[in-house]
Amino acid sequence: MAKPLRAGYRPTGWPVLRTPRWMLAAGVVLVAGLVLAAIPHRPSTAQRAADLRGMVHDLNADIESCAGGVTDSLTALRAIESGTSHDVKTAVTIANKAAANCSPGNNMQMEDLVLYQAPGSLASFHLDKAVNDLVTWGFPLAQRVQSDVATLLAATTPAEIDAASAQLRRDQQALDAQRARINQVFTSASTALSANVAPPSLPS
Repeated sequence: MAKPLRAGYRPTGWPVLRTPRWMLAAGVVLVAGLVLAAIPHRPSTAQRAADLRGMVHDLNADIESCAGGVTDSLTALRAIESGTSHDVKTAVTIANKAAANCSPGNNMQMEDLVLYQAPGSLASFHLDKAVNDLVTWGFPLAQRVQSDVATLLAATTPAEIDAASAQLRRDQQALDAQRARINQVFTSASTALSANVAPPSLPS
């Protein structure tokens, strides 16, 4: 008797798909890129010095209008006290406008200063605290000095003049002490990096 014919072999299940070699190579390159990206990049001293210079430039731009107002207010006061000017009304206006200009709510540059973040490359110098100190230098300390100038200019009696003068001296001392703290931090960073950059320009 003839043997029964065997049914042809039919594979079961879904066919196994092979990953193309180019996809494997691309995956290896991608993984290598992610590994390299995860390795922390340490900027050179020259790069950090450049970052410090750029930071001080930015801070000067943000504090400039408030700092300039302090200079203008004190200049107007000295002009009245020395007798080179008798326009008290204009001097008071200068001081009041300058005081308002140191408020982040009235000045976009001061608002930018409040939001400013130091470059990550300079994190070891803790310059974020110095930025906060600079904000405080402008608001409320510089604002108080300018308001004191306006009060002193508007004073008419000896008692009012003495009280306003004493308050102005106290607030100027606080302003100068704040500036000294800011200068110390930036000078330390500049010295460590040999950046030869001056601290933010602040009047006294």
